Amino acid sequence: MDNNNHNIRVVELFAGVGGFRIGLEGASDAYDTIWSDQWEPSTQHQDASLVYVARFGRDGHCNNDINTVPTNEIPDHDLLVGGFPCQDYSVAATLSKSGGIEGKKGVLWWQIYRILEEKGNKRPNYLFLENVDRIINSPATQRGRDFAIILASLSDLGYIVEWRVINAADYGMPQRRRRTYIVGYHKDSIVANRIDQASDWLYYDGVMAQAFPFNLKEKTLSAFTLDGTIQEVSDKFNKGKQSTPFGNAGIMIDRHVTSVDALPFYEGPIQTLGDILVDEKFVPEEFFIPTEDVPKWEYEKGAKKINRVSKEGYEYVFSEGGMAFPDHLDKPSRTMITGEGGSAPSRFKHVVKTKSGRYRRLVPIELERLNMFPDNHTSHAEVSDGKRAFLMGNALVCGVVEAIGKSLYRAIYDQEPVSSRPIDMKRDALPMLELSLFENEIDHLLVNRPTKTYKLDPNKHLLIGLVKPDNQDYFLEPNEYKIYYTGKTRSFPSTIALNKLFYFMPYIKGKGVKDLYLIRVARIGNKAEIHPRSKDVDPRLVFELLYLESLPEYHPIHLNMLRTYTDTLLGKVME
Repeated sequence: MDNNNHNIRVVELFAGVGGFRIGLEGASDAYDTIWSDQWEPSTQHQDASLVYVARFGRDGHCNNDINTVPTNEIPDHDLLVGGFPCQDYSVAATLSKSGGIEGKKGVLWWQIYRILEEKGNKRPNYLFLENVDRIINSPATQRGRDFAIILASLSDLGYIVEWRVINAADYGMPQRRRRTYIVGYHKDSIVANRIDQASDWLYYDGVMAQAFPFNLKEKTLSAFTLDGTIQEVSDKFNKGKQSTPFGNAGIMIDRHVTSVDALPFYEGPIQTLGDILVDEKFVPEEFFIPTEDVPKWEYEKGAKKINRVSKEGYEYVFSEGGMAFPDHLDKPSRTMITGEGGSAPSRFKHVVKTKSGRYRRLVPIELERLNMFPDNHTSHAEVSDGKRAFLMGNALVCGVVEAIGKSLYRAIYDQEPVSSRPIDMKRDALPMLELSLFENEIDHLLVNRPTKTYKLDPNKHLLIGLVKPDNQDYFLEPNEYKIYYTGKTRSFPSTIALNKLFYFMPYIKGKGVKDLYLIRVARIGNKAEIHPRSKDVDPRLVFELLYLESLPEYHPIHLNMLRTYTDTLLGKVME
């Protein structure tokens, strides 16, 4: 890792359509994905890999089964990331004479282990992995064993590990998607050497706690040691117990586990299913449900009891509860699954009711928004709408990755990260010369951008700042995230109380103000962070912004501080 240039070389396994890459690039320009692998087994058409290459290019991308990729073909890197599949992680056998381990054939966790082990003293300093939330509780016959195997094997490779089960909706994101996120630090790394007390790191100071603050659920502290060989952990861990000893948050150092249950704490803007919907006029007719099919959907969504017969000939009653029909628009969506696509009635597919009273399924662009991907990220001439839904059902929420990526960067470099590639930024087809790649594609949907649910406070301070002509196009583009650089700090008005600023509006010369942003971060920086060629390293105030809403029209206003700024109250402008 280059600590002078702040470059973090990333290898992305089980890459899908690039959710880790988008989230990390949105966190900081320091994250540089130098190699990726995506292979979908049991299918000839590699849809995810097609999309990945179209968006990020072929350089460094591998479309081979990771089981067949030699470790020496994977470049040395600083951070290994991947959403490895949920499988049975039990140890099948010991390798002859090597002392190593292998899992059941095809269990991809052991490919991560194999790569880390064979990298030896060149293994990455950091790991960032994702899996389903139930991994800390599986299998049912030996609660927590799978997670214990993962933690013990990483400890034996020299890693400190922390984890959190995070529901994206608990932190303002538009989908109720619970996943286990795992971050590892090699003992020789900068971050590992910052850890003093395990409990302090877990509760307050750690990468996870800083990214996703929480309150501790009382009487949930659990502390224990993972004893024995990996084979013994596989055979004996928690055997005969009814519940897992792992809480939804924890840290492991030298095989000693400290674990708690975390209650999420968040007070910012939220997104709901209704916030990410496109206007009805942009929805193709095939996504609307014919009137005669509505009863079929109501049946699938409704509560039911059905008499069934097992393979062994036993009769039993299958029952399931009812689900909302249509889906609630004022809440984050239910978890999206891989079967979201297709027009057949289904219990699990999302259905919304439009303003005209018609029922419809979600279009691909809305599914992308639920995972916080850029609009039309999966649009590809060779990938059907049904496959696009499948890809999103397999994907992670980019906003979660972004938050953890920012926190990891801070822990490494002890400063705020900077990104010129926000997670909603559209990635065009690459390489650009392949003009035929989308020749059969219909025009992309041009839609309203997602909204957010929040409450404006008219008594909070609003900073209005002049946008210079060479930067106006940037602020006129409809992106969710912006960065605003003030003039040099010595010329910024000293009468403005930075600790009171809450909102920001860019002033476009000749027009006035229209777009309202929330100030997410206020810090000291310089323009060379984003534009290195400028060599402009003079300190400036930097505001990282989140779009909230726009006025119906531009509103002229007088800039009363150096003809560049106005510090006022939100209510005075919004009225």
